[in-house]
Amino acid sequence: MTIAETTFAALDFEAAGAVPGQPDVPIQIGIATGKPGEMPVLYDSFLAIDRPVTPGAQRVHGISNEQLEEAPTLLQLYPTLQQHLANRPLVAHAHGTEKRFLAALPGHPFGPWIDTLKLGRKVYPQAPSHKLGRLCDSLLLSKRLRTLVPDRDWHDALFDAAASLLILFHLIEELNLADQPLEVLR
Repeated sequence: MTIAETTFAALDFEAAGAVPGQPDVPIQIGIATGKPGEMPVLYDSFLAIDRPVTPGAQRVHGISNEQLEEAPTLLQLYPTLQQHLANRPLVAHAHGTEKRFLAALPGHPFGPWIDTLKLGRKVYPQAPSHKLGRLCDSLLLSKRLRTLVPDRDWHDALFDAAASLLILFHLIEELNLADQPLEVLR
C-alpha cells in the first residue's frame, strides 16, 4: 500500500497534570483522520477522571474540572477509538504521551506510530524550533490549521492532532512521497 492510499490517524491528549505518587491521566483526546489531499475527519472528547485537574495544567490548556463532569472515561470510548484508530498508522508530535495513554487500554491494537517531531527534525534541521506550533508557523500551516479547527488553539487536543496531521501531509507533498510505501515515514 502506498502513502497516498493510506488513511492516517493523528491524535493528541491533554492531561490532568502530574500529582506526586500518581500517574498523569488524560482529560481530552483529539483525533484527525484522513488521506493526503483529503479533508480530515475530526473527533474529540473530554475524558472523565477520578481526581481534580491541577491548577498548572488548567493554566496550560484551560480545561476545568466542570467540563469533565459528564465526560466518558477513556475505556468507555474504546469502541469509538477503534473506529478512528484501528488499522491505521498513528501520527503524533512527540508521541510518548499518546503511546503511554493508549497503552492503558487493555490489549489495544493501535499502531504503527509516526512521530512528526522526529520527522520535522530530520527533514527541517534548520527550522528555528521543532515545537508543534513553531513548526506549523515555519511551514506556513497555521492559517490552514485555524480554518480547519476554528475557535481552538494550541494545547487543545483536537487542534494539536490536526496540526500533526497537517505537518505529515505537508512533508508527504513537499518530498513527493505519495507513491512510496509507508515504511519511508518511519
